[in-house]
Amino acid sequence: MPTLFRLVVIIAVLAGLVYGAMVALATFVQPQTGEISVRIPPEKLNPPQ
Repeated sequence: MPTLFRLVVIIAVLAGLVYGAMVALATFVQPQTGEISVRIPPEKLNPPQ
């Protein structure tokens, strides 16, 4: 039984670390916003038929 308890504790600690990393990323990392423009050639918009 101690082996099963140790396994459960290790899995819980790893899950806690993953959860903490996700919370830290969501809290401290801010996305950069900016305008994006992409030129599309006229041939792609109106292909010759």
